[in-house]
Amino acid sequence: MKDNALTPLGSKGIRKIWHNEEWYFSIVDVVEILTDSPLPRQYWNRVKKNLIAESQSYPFWIQLKLKASDNKNYLTDCANTEGVFRIIMSVPSPKAEPLRLWLAEQGKRTIAIKGGKTAGEAREKVEAATGKKVVSSENFLKPTEKG
Repeated sequence: MKDNALTPLGSKGIRKIWHNEEWYFSIVDVVEILTDSPLPRQYWNRVKKNLIAESQSYPFWIQLKLKASDNKNYLTDCANTEGVFRIIMSVPSPKAEPLRLWLAEQGKRTIAIKGGKTAGEAREKVEAATGKKVVSSENFLKPTEKG
């Protein structure tokens, strides 16, 4: 199962690729959906610097080749389901909960694939490691708030 097509989530999509027996998602696409930023790559670079400064013991993202709008493949920062939950925790957004639910649906589809992790397992692992809820009042902005 090697599908790197855009995955619909509302009107936008998240590029994904099957790697090491699990789905990896484009972090820039996730950030774009969460923030509606016109410059999601720069936004991700700031978040990434903050995560590194917070003494992450290892980066939870890797670079994989994904197809861009010009139909060429480029190295892109990607994260598995667990990593995307960490990003959701790091980026305040009213879209955090819908994205979390979408990831859970992706996890259900992965259950049938040998070695795949469910989104629930990934969420529980992140919450246990950080001591924080993936979606909480700290990282969830109400739709009326500006972020």
